[in-house]
Amino acid sequence: MRRTASPVGGRCRRWLCHRERIPFVPRGSGTGLSGGALPVPGCVVIGLSRMREILHVDLLNQRIVVQPGVINLWVTQRVAPDGFYYAPDPSSQQVCSIGGNVAENSGGAHCLKYGFTVNHVLGMTFVQPDGEVVEIGGPTLDTPGYDLPGVVVGSEGTLGIATEITLRLTRKPETVQTLLAAFDGIEAAGEAVSAIIGAGIVPAAVEMMDRLAIEAAEAAVHANYPDAQAILIVELDGPATEVAQQHAQVEDICRASGAGELRVARSDEERALMWRGRKAAFAAVGRISPSYIVQDGVIPRTALPQVLREIEELSRANGVRVANVFHAGDGNLHPLVLYDEHEPGAEARAEEVAAEILRRCVAHGGSITGEHGVGADKRAYMPAMFTEDDMATHQLLRCAFDPEHLCNPDKVYPTPRLCGEAPGRYQPHPAEVAGLAERF
Repeated sequence: MRRTASPVGGRCRRWLCHRERIPFVPRGSGTGLSGGALPVPGCVVIGLSRMREILHVDLLNQRIVVQPGVINLWVTQRVAPDGFYYAPDPSSQQVCSIGGNVAENSGGAHCLKYGFTVNHVLGMTFVQPDGEVVEIGGPTLDTPGYDLPGVVVGSEGTLGIATEITLRLTRKPETVQTLLAAFDGIEAAGEAVSAIIGAGIVPAAVEMMDRLAIEAAEAAVHANYPDAQAILIVELDGPATEVAQQHAQVEDICRASGAGELRVARSDEERALMWRGRKAAFAAVGRISPSYIVQDGVIPRTALPQVLREIEELSRANGVRVANVFHAGDGNLHPLVLYDEHEPGAEARAEEVAAEILRRCVAHGGSITGEHGVGADKRAYMPAMFTEDDMATHQLLRCAFDPEHLCNPDKVYPTPRLCGEAPGRYQPHPAEVAGLAERF
């Protein structure tokens, strides 16, 4: 960690919240799905959406330096003419910011092969909660000492604010091949995913959508998807010879798993249309349901058919529709629980189904979140994964950065969870503390 000199006047302004013990919440584009950037009572919201400069491009070393308000897709657009791109691609990449991606450790469809945001952040200029500006990480692939960028990425804005971020760029592959396979059942599609990965093939992406998600996507963007109970979108990239061989294997596996129709994108336009439906799926569900809960859990790939069957059983038993659209290759589920908020009791049933899906994920050896974060939405579920001792150890790290508990308080962990005798002005409401066990 290297400290950065700054003008005294600027330093005093930065230290105002710390000096007065005022909680503050960093906020970028606000596209997060777990309430990670929600204000708390008496806080200051620090908006970063106007910090939109791409500061430096270094193609020879395959890196780029950006401010936190830069939109994810802008990075690829800036370097695409030179044969590079930025690999993490959340579905919201046209509007989500790099700062938010860093906070949530965002993934996207291609994280199966290329990893999450943490795998593409080399370093950053970082403002600590007390106002000190430091440099963590660096321009190289590995720096001595503790992996502080790895600590900050995914910390959901609870440790400080990144104001400049150095990202790793990736060269465009020689060949990209995209395949769509249609199945008569979602379990068959899940079995195909396990078989593809089990064969030693690592696609760039393996995405799944069930009938409800297909219906919504068709209504929204007319992706021309087949009439099926489930579809897989499998994308392979790399050297042309390798891609051709893997493509033949994937086709054979999909047919053996019961695929009734296979389509191969023959042009960039066809490939873009296949992806447009998948990328639009979350928003598109609003066309078939007035209200819905976006859930985010992770399971081992081998548990995919079983968990999908259990979700279907939950849906039928509770009279609540569930649309499934997710990163099937790494077991990151995104079930969308549909309901009508004007129907008495519908919201409560939907919330219980959403919570039960997370319980099933944990029971099968998974996690309560894959890439959407914990935020305010899932903090009550953390005890399902971690013991009190586990969370107390986590808290030691947060207290080292933010002993006053001022930076994005009331997120990630059940409250109250403060550092020693220095809670600052922010105190959680007693109602927020009560009944966590009952709520999960």
